[in-house]
Amino acid sequence: MLPDREIKGKRRTLALLAFLLLFSFALMTATAKKGESLTWPESFALLLIQPIQTVITDGVDAISNMFAHYFFLVGVSIENENLHKEIDRLTWEKNQLLEKIKKNERVEKLVSFSDSNNYKTQLANVIGRDASQWSKMVFIDKGSRDGIREKMAVVTDQGIIGHIIQAGPVSSKVLLITDSRSSVDAIFQNSRDPGVVAGAGSKLCDMKYVPLTSEVKVDDIVISSGLGGIFPKGLIVGKVAKVTHSKQDLFKSIRLVPAADLVRLEEVMVLLP
Repeated sequence: MLPDREIKGKRRTLALLAFLLLFSFALMTATAKKGESLTWPESFALLLIQPIQTVITDGVDAISNMFAHYFFLVGVSIENENLHKEIDRLTWEKNQLLEKIKKNERVEKLVSFSDSNNYKTQLANVIGRDASQWSKMVFIDKGSRDGIREKMAVVTDQGIIGHIIQAGPVSSKVLLITDSRSSVDAIFQNSRDPGVVAGAGSKLCDMKYVPLTSEVKVDDIVISSGLGGIFPKGLIVGKVAKVTHSKQDLFKSIRLVPAADLVRLEEVMVLLP
């Protein structure tokens, strides 16, 4: 703590400064009211207090500027926060709009395919996949209330994807053509040789019972034959990826790539009778 003498000395100094300021202010006010020029005592007082007044004025200006800068920064911060929120909102709306545009494009292709082939169809969305066989079965959001029944074909504009194996009131399960339990009576589009497309248990299919005399080559297209009562004739099943056989074999071994992208299914069509 400061000694009492120092405290008293500082108090006297402050009191003296305050007295000089008040005295000079009173002199200048009186002179200003009279309209006279400053006397030498007034000039002397002004000379004494001018440095003090300058310091006080500069201090007040500095504090004023500091607060002005602070409030400016606060305003800028709030404005930036609002701008970020607006950017986030616009980004979200843009993404939603892009999704709607892309979905409309996919649906338009499905509708165009249905119209061009005169099929009676039910559009459906894929809402899930079988947890244990994610690439072999999918669930759609249409069921018996929408006219869906078991053994109805399910397609996209690219080709066959599978058929209904279970129809609930509001959803159904679709067995994909890549499932080992699936079979599709089919023919080669060029040679017209018959066979049966079966799931290979992966992302591919096998075409079985193809005669050794069949002239089959890679990239040949396989379509549904119309036999079996599920798939109408002429739907694309897939494309030949590999052909193998030996003299001991009774049939050629044909590996197919499905025409439809079964991994990225989003919207499909169920063919109604």
